[in-house]
Amino acid sequence: MKKNSTDRIAVTSRSFSQHPILRSELEERYAKIKFNDKSICLKGKELIEYLWGYNKVISGLEVVNLSVLNALPDLKVLSKYGVGLDMLDLKAMKDKGVQLGWEGGVNKRSVSELVVCYAISMLRHVPAAQRGVLAGDWRQLKGRLLTGKTVGIIGCGHVGKDLVPLLRAFDCRVLVNDVLEFPDFYSVHDVEPANLSSLLALSDVVTLHTPLDERTKNILSAERLSMMKKDAILINLARGNLVDEVALKKLLKSKILGAAAFDVFATEPPLDYELLELSNFLVSPHIGGSSEEAILAMGRAAISGLENYGDPLEIVYGGDEKVE
Repeated sequence: MKKNSTDRIAVTSRSFSQHPILRSELEERYAKIKFNDKSICLKGKELIEYLWGYNKVISGLEVVNLSVLNALPDLKVLSKYGVGLDMLDLKAMKDKGVQLGWEGGVNKRSVSELVVCYAISMLRHVPAAQRGVLAGDWRQLKGRLLTGKTVGIIGCGHVGKDLVPLLRAFDCRVLVNDVLEFPDFYSVHDVEPANLSSLLALSDVVTLHTPLDERTKNILSAERLSMMKKDAILINLARGNLVDEVALKKLLKSKILGAAAFDVFATEPPLDYELLELSNFLVSPHIGGSSEEAILAMGRAAISGLENYGDPLEIVYGGDEKVE
């Protein structure tokens, strides 16, 4: 394969830059590449300086807003490593003529398998049991099966749809809430659409799979969290700021809510150690998409996006930035 020696590629993502396979596959295609070899967390002025003069970028968790775009006249294509887009100002990209390379759902199985893992772990009190053993308390804790439980999925996008057949294998009743309707999918997989209040009131396990935007921010407020069953389990592997974490802590401490497992937080890393240390709370450091298979899939999608790109709003929303 003849290398592209015209485009100048900057990779801001630290994990992409450190991955030998992804580096090699990118270097096979392009001659002019800058990797983030110093593993710098790039933002603001440092991000602008790093990207200056480059026309194509593979970005990860860096915030690319209007002020950044205004300072980078050479930037023409931004290809996203990963599926989350809340750090990108898509409208500003469109206005500035910057194209987006992006493929949704490339890490969906990595996330959906972890949801099942966390649901079973919390139903069986695995974190609490481990803490007990380490503290010298060899005591069996009585848990519950995932089999036959009602699971509520908030957001029926790529991950939500991928999760459904995994839950049906456990003979779960599956409720789904989404701003869009998917009647054919619901029919094939025996899924029940539900309004949010009903889903929260009926579900033994509630799992979040929505993007973060103005519509979904704080979607599980204190009021809505109080609608959940007393022994219910809340799982968030989507985005921080979807849940009122202060209200969640109060409900968990008072045993009004059974348990929760979070991979994402409003501030990362999270600073509320009182929440993190609760025996009915499971925390992980944003590892939902961090299986080796998902990392390769996301990286290869980002490489492909350097050549296969389009209007940001058209790619993500079908042209309407308000459509989900």
